[in-house]
Amino acid sequence: MKHLITLFTILVTVSVTSQNFQLHNDFERGHLTTTFEMFKPDKYGNTFTFIDFDYNAAAGTSLAYYEIARVLKTEKMPVGLHVEYNAGHTNSFTIPEAWIFGANYSKGNAKWGFSTYAGYKAFTGAGEGNFQVTATWYWNIIADKLTCSGFADFWSEKGDFAFGYTDINVFLAEPQLWYHLNKSFSVGGELEISSNFGGGSDAIKGRPTLGVKWNI
Repeated sequence: MKHLITLFTILVTVSVTSQNFQLHNDFERGHLTTTFEMFKPDKYGNTFTFIDFDYNAAAGTSLAYYEIARVLKTEKMPVGLHVEYNAGHTNSFTIPEAWIFGANYSKGNAKWGFSTYAGYKAFTGAGEGNFQVTATWYWNIIADKLTCSGFADFWSEKGDFAFGYTDINVFLAEPQLWYHLNKSFSVGGELEISSNFGGGSDAIKGRPTLGVKWNI
C-alpha cells in the first residue's frame, strides 16, 4: 500500500520471483486499499512493480496508482542503475506522471536487508527538475513468523502542475509488521507517516491500517 509515492518494497537480490496481494483497512480515510506487488530478479538486475486501488463506499474505486522500476546490475557492479515510472488517477484529479533515473545500492540475507536509491525525478510538464531518495528494508524478527518491512521516500515537487505552481518537499514512510500464519497468508498492518503528501500540510501525520497479505 503505497499511494503516490514511491518505491520500493525490498530490492535486495533474492533467488525466486516474489508476488503478493494485500488488503488494508484505512481507519482514518474510511476506505479499503488493495495492493498487488511483484519482484523478479534476473542475471541483469531486477524488476519491481505494484498497483494500488482505493475503494470508497460512496464513490466506488476512488484511486488507481501504478509504479514499475528496473534496476540494472550484474555481480561485478557494486551499484545498480535505477529507472522508474509512476502514474495514477483519482476521481477528482490525475496524479502527475514521473520518471526517476538514479543509482541503487542493496544488501541483505535471510535475516535482514535494505535497499536505497537516489535519483533525478522528472514530472511530465512540470518544467523543472526534482529529486527523490528512497530506502526500503526488511527484518525477519522471528524466522517464518514475524517480519518488519517497509519504505521511506523523500522527494521534491517543484514546478507547474495542473493544480498550480508548487515548491515543496514531501516525506512518506510506510513501516509494516506482518505475522505469518503460514507460507501463504499473513496478518498485520502498516503505519503511514507523511508530510506534504497528497496536498496535505507540512505537519507530520500518522495513519494506521490493519491488513491481510496473500503471498502468491
